Amino acid sequence: MQSEFAWIEAIAPDLVGVVTKRYQILQYINWLAPVGRRTLADQMKTSERVLRTETDFLRQLGLIETSKSGMVLTGKGLDVFKGLETLMNQLLGFKEDEKRLAAKLGIDHCLIVNGDADQSVRVLDEMGKLLDSTMQVLLPAGRLTVAVMGGSTMARVAGQLTYKLSAGRELTFVPARGGVGEAVAIQANSVAASMAEATDSRFKVLYIPENVSEQTYQPLLKEPAVQEVLQMIDNAQVVIHSIGDALVMAKRRAMTPEALKKLQAQHAVSETFGTFFNAQGEVIYKIPRIGLTIPDLDHIPYVFAVAGGASKGPAIAAYMHSAPSRTWLITDVGAANSILTGETR
Repeated sequence: MQSEFAWIEAIAPDLVGVVTKRYQILQYINWLAPVGRRTLADQMKTSERVLRTETDFLRQLGLIETSKSGMVLTGKGLDVFKGLETLMNQLLGFKEDEKRLAAKLGIDHCLIVNGDADQSVRVLDEMGKLLDSTMQVLLPAGRLTVAVMGGSTMARVAGQLTYKLSAGRELTFVPARGGVGEAVAIQANSVAASMAEATDSRFKVLYIPENVSEQTYQPLLKEPAVQEVLQMIDNAQVVIHSIGDALVMAKRRAMTPEALKKLQAQHAVSETFGTFFNAQGEVIYKIPRIGLTIPDLDHIPYVFAVAGGASKGPAIAAYMHSAPSRTWLITDVGAANSILTGETR
């Protein structure tokens, strides 16, 4: 398909660029609607003058309409946008980049959505939709336990799962690890509950806080309710997690000044499952927590990592040194380009 696009560009050099630009305008309007021209121009990093020309043309084609509230896609516009999605993914080179990214990271599967989550949180929604559709295809029928991590990306992704995922499946969502010092809405317990609600499934919670002494949490491990959830976590068939920037995650967890200094001194760039890595993927710090650890992923059949944004590129690359090779990474163009080129903004 890429070669066909090259021939098209040879005879009509502007065609591919024009189609790409107009598709991306439809995409951003779909994400942000109703949206004004100035806001749209800011999001797309273009001038209002250039955008006005394109949106006027799209309106004449009946693909968008404008009101006092802003621009929205018409029914025809939405059909065109959805109809072009697969073609545009190929046109933008996603499939080839997915293969290159997987090879560079040493994992079997990478899926890339358009955009950069650093620029628009709507990109996280697209990643969530892709996660949902991918799991619909991959996960077997029957009873499944899905262990999920917390975090802002995971909380956003949770809202994009659908009841279609539970068709033919009896899903139970559980937190993958004990609680962390985060806002309630992005804790693993809350993410598990949100995913269960979105998919019309069940969930279990794990009430073991982080940053407490072993003497404090050991008695909790003897509680029947806690033991039940821990056993479900250990026997999970599916794990969904994100990958965090090391220092951002350390501050979110209110780690001690001494721990922060150690992370900075050893150039920590990545964190997941309470483990911190430097850019070479070397483990430099671990938070002892209850629940899944990275070695546990080796016996779990389906592992999905969801992370995007150019700024997350180094964190993703660092963690992937330890990730199971069968991991499915769902990311965006921003992070993919950051990893493939070695450049971050």
